[in-house]
Amino acid sequence: MQLGCAIGQSFFTHATAQRKSGGDGDVEAAISFWFKCLLFCKIRLSSRMSKWKKADMPSIGMMTLILANTNFGARAKPSRQTNSKTLIFFRYKNDSWYPMILKFTKMHGLGNDFVVIDAVRQTVALSPEQVRKIADRHFGVGCDQLLLVEPPVNKESDFCYRIFNADGSEVAQCGNGARCFARFVREQGLSDKQEVRVDTLNGSLLLRSTEDGNINVDMGVPRHDPAQIPMLADYESESYVVDVEGKPWAFGAVSMGNPHIVLLADEIDEAPVLSLGPVLESHALFPERVNVGFMQVLDSHHIRLRVYERGSGETLACGSGACGAVVVGIVQGLLKSPVQVDLPGGSLSISWLGRGKAVFMSGPAVTVFVGMIEL
Repeated sequence: MQLGCAIGQSFFTHATAQRKSGGDGDVEAAISFWFKCLLFCKIRLSSRMSKWKKADMPSIGMMTLILANTNFGARAKPSRQTNSKTLIFFRYKNDSWYPMILKFTKMHGLGNDFVVIDAVRQTVALSPEQVRKIADRHFGVGCDQLLLVEPPVNKESDFCYRIFNADGSEVAQCGNGARCFARFVREQGLSDKQEVRVDTLNGSLLLRSTEDGNINVDMGVPRHDPAQIPMLADYESESYVVDVEGKPWAFGAVSMGNPHIVLLADEIDEAPVLSLGPVLESHALFPERVNVGFMQVLDSHHIRLRVYERGSGETLACGSGACGAVVVGIVQGLLKSPVQVDLPGGSLSISWLGRGKAVFMSGPAVTVFVGMIEL
């Protein structure tokens, strides 16, 4: 037992010394080897090793590394910060070590806020429970959605864009998140391109950074077939009706890669967003639940909108909801492209040239702060 620990610790100490002195010591391999020694010997970290936190997990659990100028995980690269130390916690899971403290960036698009995590330079394996913890506004960071920036799935793409609602569920589309994603990869030095293509669960998106600081997003071609939304209806229509407690509500429906319905409101501030929204979101008519938009038409190029988002509740802005509302409004003959969409958090510009054409969204994305969270 003691021999195995001594060998592993020696290997790690040597690699760490090389890294600290500017060399290329393979600290990651050293960590893996050392912990395999510990696991094999079935012992816990000794309290005499004052540099490391004692573990509470079976076998060895968690450890803290205090390494200058280093920020690494299974795919990590050196940190850009050269005058500070980095604390990294690791947990053993599925034959790999994962950092227990994750670096994140808090961002928002018109108040629709996100926790954005770089999963290119650090390994990230989040459970729904951990997503809910991060999204919790009292005990976590707080956000409407969590976004992961991952390596691309397809060779034509630059990144993979994954989206998790505050309830831990993964979804295929988020327009405000897409704008934040584009700003994040440029600010973090992951890409210097003005235009990046990202893989999503719904296909690919094209994100363009403009000189005025806004982000233009090609949101793809909307889908109107009820089976593709998905929604339980026998045929496609410009307008549908759903009964809620004996009262009929008319709505238009579309998929922007995620399901949306849009109801007209005479006065948006009096719309039943918080009472009717959650009822329709989980209505049996929508097998994958639905985002519920309430739209007030000001003129053919200008609307006000509030959205009760699937898995998040009412948010200050919903990019895909703005696109869905404009598409429904144009299909119903109420709107003409382009359309200014005023949401509680600000305004977006949406354009759509009709059936078979992609929807384009333009708006801001803002970085709020950078932090680290222990999971």
